[in-house]
Amino acid sequence: MDIVDSRNRSVMRNSCSAYRQTRRELIGWTAGGIALLGGGLVSRAAWAATPTDTMTIGPFYPVLRPLDQDGDLTVVNGIATGARGQIVDLAGRVLKPDGTPAAGARVEIWQANAAGRYAHPADMSGVPLDPGFQGFGVQLADAEGRYRFRTVKPGAYRIPDGRVRTPHIHFDVQGRTSRIVSQMFVPGEPLNASDFLLKASEAPDTLIARKLQPPPGTADILALEWDIVLVAA
Repeated sequence: MDIVDSRNRSVMRNSCSAYRQTRRELIGWTAGGIALLGGGLVSRAAWAATPTDTMTIGPFYPVLRPLDQDGDLTVVNGIATGARGQIVDLAGRVLKPDGTPAAGARVEIWQANAAGRYAHPADMSGVPLDPGFQGFGVQLADAEGRYRFRTVKPGAYRIPDGRVRTPHIHFDVQGRTSRIVSQMFVPGEPLNASDFLLKASEAPDTLIARKLQPPPGTADILALEWDIVLVAA
Protein backbone atom coordinates (compact mmCIF):
# COMPACT_ATOMS: atom_id res chain seq x y z
CA MET A 1 0.00 0.00 0.00
CA ASP A 2 1.25 3.50 -0.82
CA ILE A 3 1.60 5.96 2.02
CA VAL A 4 2.03 9.71 1.75
CA ASP A 5 4.49 11.86 3.67
CA SER A 6 3.93 15.44 4.82
CA ARG A 7 5.13 16.92 1.52
CA ASN A 8 2.61 14.78 -0.39
CA ARG A 9 5.22 12.40 -1.79
CA SER A 10 4.20 8.79 -2.23
CA VAL A 11 6.51 6.31 -0.54
CA MET A 12 6.19 2.59 -0.09
CA ARG A 13 5.39 1.15 3.32
CA ASN A 14 8.28 -0.87 4.69
CA SER A 15 7.36 -4.41 5.63
CA CYS A 16 7.90 -4.99 9.31
CA SER A 17 6.87 -7.40 12.01
CA ALA A 18 4.24 -6.37 14.50
CA TYR A 19 5.47 -4.73 17.67
CA ARG A 20 3.83 -5.00 21.03
CA GLN A 21 3.10 -2.12 23.32
CA THR A 22 5.50 -1.40 26.17
CA ARG A 23 6.07 -4.22 28.64
CA ARG A 24 7.01 -1.92 31.46
CA GLU A 25 4.69 0.62 33.01
CA LEU A 26 6.25 4.01 32.43
CA ILE A 27 6.57 6.29 35.41
CA GLY A 28 3.71 8.77 35.46
CA TRP A 29 1.62 6.87 32.90
CA THR A 30 -1.52 7.56 34.88
CA ALA A 31 -4.52 9.77 34.49
CA GLY A 32 -2.52 12.56 36.09
CA GLY A 33 0.35 12.07 33.66
CA ILE A 34 -1.96 12.00 30.69
CA ALA A 35 -3.40 15.31 31.85
CA LEU A 36 -0.09 16.92 30.91
CA LEU A 37 -1.16 16.58 27.30
CA GLY A 38 -3.90 19.15 27.70
CA GLY A 39 -7.63 19.29 27.94
CA GLY A 40 -8.67 16.66 25.45
CA LEU A 41 -9.06 16.80 21.70
CA VAL A 42 -9.59 20.04 19.84
CA SER A 43 -12.77 20.55 17.84
CA ARG A 44 -12.63 20.13 14.08
CA ALA A 45 -13.98 23.63 13.56
CA ALA A 46 -11.17 25.17 15.60
CA TRP A 47 -8.40 23.04 14.12
CA ALA A 48 -5.81 24.66 11.86
CA ALA A 49 -2.26 23.35 11.97
CA THR A 50 0.68 22.90 9.65
CA PRO A 51 1.54 19.26 9.03
CA THR A 52 4.72 18.21 10.76
CA ASP A 53 7.67 18.81 8.46
CA THR A 54 9.61 15.85 7.11
CA MET A 55 13.35 15.48 7.62
CA THR A 56 16.01 13.05 6.50
CA ILE A 57 16.05 9.61 8.08
CA GLY A 58 19.78 10.13 8.68
CA PRO A 59 22.64 7.63 8.47
CA PHE A 60 22.06 5.92 11.81
CA TYR A 61 18.76 4.09 11.48
CA PRO A 62 19.37 0.88 13.45
CA VAL A 63 20.90 -1.93 11.42
CA LEU A 64 20.11 -4.42 14.16
CA ARG A 65 17.17 -3.42 16.29
CA PRO A 66 17.56 -4.28 19.97
CA LEU A 67 15.59 -7.21 21.30
CA ASP A 68 14.29 -4.85 23.97
CA GLN A 69 12.35 -2.24 21.96
CA ASP A 70 9.45 -0.98 24.02
CA GLY A 71 8.63 2.56 25.18
CA ASP A 72 11.24 2.75 27.97
CA LEU A 73 14.69 3.34 26.47
CA THR A 74 16.36 3.84 29.84
CA VAL A 75 16.33 0.17 30.87
CA VAL A 76 17.76 -2.78 28.94
CA ASN A 77 16.91 -6.35 29.90
CA GLY A 78 19.90 -8.07 31.46
CA ILE A 79 21.78 -4.82 32.22
CA ALA A 80 21.85 -3.89 35.90
CA THR A 81 22.48 -0.17 35.42
CA GLY A 82 20.08 2.21 33.72
CA ALA A 83 20.90 4.67 30.98
CA ARG A 84 23.22 7.56 31.76
CA GLY A 85 22.03 11.13 31.27
CA GLN A 86 19.03 13.32 31.98
CA ILE A 87 15.76 11.41 31.88
CA VAL A 88 13.23 12.67 29.32
CA ASP A 89 9.51 12.00 29.62
CA LEU A 90 8.37 12.47 26.02
CA ALA A 91 4.69 12.37 25.17
CA GLY A 92 2.34 13.70 22.54
CA ARG A 93 -0.40 12.86 20.08
CA VAL A 94 -0.52 11.71 16.48
CA LEU A 95 -3.28 13.66 14.73
CA LYS A 96 -5.07 13.58 11.40
CA PRO A 97 -5.28 16.81 9.38
CA ASP A 98 -8.67 17.64 10.93
CA GLY A 99 -7.30 17.33 14.47
CA THR A 100 -8.85 13.97 15.27
CA PRO A 101 -6.60 11.24 16.67
CA ALA A 102 -4.74 8.84 14.42
CA ALA A 103 -5.53 5.86 16.62
CA GLY A 104 -3.17 2.93 16.18
CA ALA A 105 -0.46 4.94 14.41
CA ARG A 106 2.94 3.29 14.79
CA VAL A 107 5.51 5.61 16.38
CA GLU A 108 9.16 4.59 16.14
CA ILE A 109 12.08 6.56 17.60
CA TRP A 110 15.86 6.24 17.62
CA GLN A 111 18.55 8.58 18.90
CA ALA A 112 22.08 9.11 20.15
CA ASN A 113 22.88 8.43 23.79
CA ALA A 114 23.57 11.21 26.30
CA ALA A 115 27.17 11.47 25.06
CA GLY A 116 26.13 11.84 21.41
CA ARG A 117 26.84 8.27 20.22
CA TYR A 118 24.53 6.07 18.13
CA ALA A 119 24.56 2.28 18.49
CA HIS A 120 25.34 1.97 14.79
CA PRO A 121 28.44 0.67 12.97
CA ALA A 122 28.62 3.86 10.88
CA ASP A 123 29.14 5.99 14.00
CA MET A 124 32.93 6.18 14.10
CA SER A 125 33.12 9.02 16.62
CA GLY A 126 34.90 6.97 19.25
CA VAL A 127 32.47 8.19 21.91
CA PRO A 128 31.61 5.30 24.28
CA LEU A 129 28.39 3.39 23.92
CA ASP A 130 26.04 3.17 26.90
CA PRO A 131 25.10 -0.48 27.53
CA GLY A 132 22.16 0.61 29.67
CA PHE A 133 20.59 2.68 26.89
CA GLN A 134 18.19 1.04 24.45
CA GLY A 135 18.56 3.66 21.71
CA PHE A 136 15.39 2.58 19.86
CA GLY A 137 11.73 2.29 20.82
CA VAL A 138 8.32 1.77 19.31
CA GLN A 139 4.74 2.40 20.46
CA LEU A 140 1.28 2.30 18.98
CA ALA A 141 -0.82 5.42 19.53
CA ASP A 142 -3.85 4.76 21.71
CA ALA A 143 -7.48 5.52 20.87
CA GLU A 144 -6.88 9.24 21.45
CA GLY A 145 -3.69 9.30 19.39
CA ARG A 146 -1.39 9.46 22.41
CA TYR A 147 2.10 8.02 22.60
CA ARG A 148 4.70 8.14 25.34
CA PHE A 149 8.41 7.32 25.68
CA ARG A 150 10.86 7.43 28.54
CA THR A 151 14.36 8.14 27.26
CA VAL A 152 17.39 10.36 27.90
CA LYS A 153 18.29 13.73 26.44
CA PRO A 154 20.50 12.98 23.43
CA GLY A 155 23.91 14.59 23.26
CA ALA A 156 25.05 16.88 20.48
CA TYR A 157 27.63 15.44 18.10
CA ARG A 158 29.96 16.49 15.29
CA ILE A 159 29.52 15.04 11.81
CA PRO A 160 32.53 14.28 9.52
CA ASP A 161 32.49 17.67 7.76
CA GLY A 162 32.86 19.43 11.11
CA ARG A 163 29.30 20.66 11.58
CA VAL A 164 27.56 19.95 14.87
CA ARG A 165 24.09 18.47 15.21
CA THR A 166 21.95 19.85 18.01
CA PRO A 167 20.21 17.32 20.30
CA HIS A 168 17.37 15.63 18.42
CA ILE A 169 15.31 12.44 18.30
CA HIS A 170 14.40 10.67 15.05
CA PHE A 171 10.77 9.68 14.43
CA ASP A 172 9.15 7.41 11.88
CA VAL A 173 5.37 7.68 12.24
CA GLN A 174 3.00 5.58 10.14
CA GLY A 175 -0.73 6.09 10.08
CA ARG A 176 -3.22 4.19 7.95
CA THR A 177 -2.28 5.96 4.69
CA SER A 178 0.22 8.61 5.81
CA ARG A 179 3.83 8.43 6.92
CA ILE A 180 6.15 11.07 8.38
CA VAL A 181 9.89 10.60 8.87
CA SER A 182 11.12 13.54 10.90
CA GLN A 183 13.26 14.75 13.78
CA MET A 184 12.15 16.30 17.06
CA PHE A 185 14.28 19.03 18.64
CA VAL A 186 14.66 20.03 22.28
CA PRO A 187 13.40 23.55 23.04
CA GLY A 188 15.85 26.15 24.26
CA GLU A 189 18.99 24.40 22.98
CA PRO A 190 21.63 26.98 21.92
CA LEU A 191 22.71 24.77 19.00
CA ASN A 192 19.22 24.85 17.49
CA ALA A 193 20.02 28.21 15.91
CA SER A 194 22.96 26.79 13.97
CA ASP A 195 21.74 23.28 13.16
CA PHE A 196 21.86 23.11 9.36
CA LEU A 197 18.91 20.71 9.02
CA LEU A 198 16.64 22.64 11.36
CA LYS A 199 17.56 25.90 9.58
CA ALA A 200 16.66 24.32 6.23
CA SER A 201 13.21 23.23 7.40
CA GLU A 202 10.19 24.79 5.71
CA ALA A 203 8.25 24.62 9.00
CA PRO A 204 10.76 24.59 11.88
CA ASP A 205 8.13 25.41 14.50
CA THR A 206 6.54 22.01 13.84
CA LEU A 207 9.80 20.26 14.81
CA ILE A 208 10.51 21.77 18.23
CA ALA A 209 8.89 20.13 21.24
CA ARG A 210 7.20 22.03 24.05
CA LYS A 211 8.68 21.90 27.54
CA LEU A 212 6.25 20.97 30.32
CA GLN A 213 6.43 21.13 34.08
CA PRO A 214 7.61 17.74 35.37
CA PRO A 215 5.42 15.89 37.86
CA PRO A 216 5.97 16.78 41.55
CA GLY A 217 9.10 15.22 43.00
CA THR A 218 10.72 14.72 39.58
CA ALA A 219 12.43 18.07 39.06
CA ASP A 220 15.40 16.48 37.31
CA ILE A 221 13.22 15.00 34.56
CA LEU A 222 12.85 16.89 31.29
CA ALA A 223 9.16 16.67 30.34
CA LEU A 224 8.48 17.30 26.66
CA GLU A 225 5.35 17.27 24.52
CA TRP A 226 5.44 16.90 20.73
CA ASP A 227 2.31 16.49 18.63
CA ILE A 228 2.67 15.04 15.13
CA VAL A 229 0.24 16.14 12.42
CA LEU A 230 -0.14 13.80 9.46
CA VAL A 231 -1.28 14.86 5.98
CA ALA A 232 -3.85 12.05 5.68
CA ALA A 233 -5.58 9.54 7.90
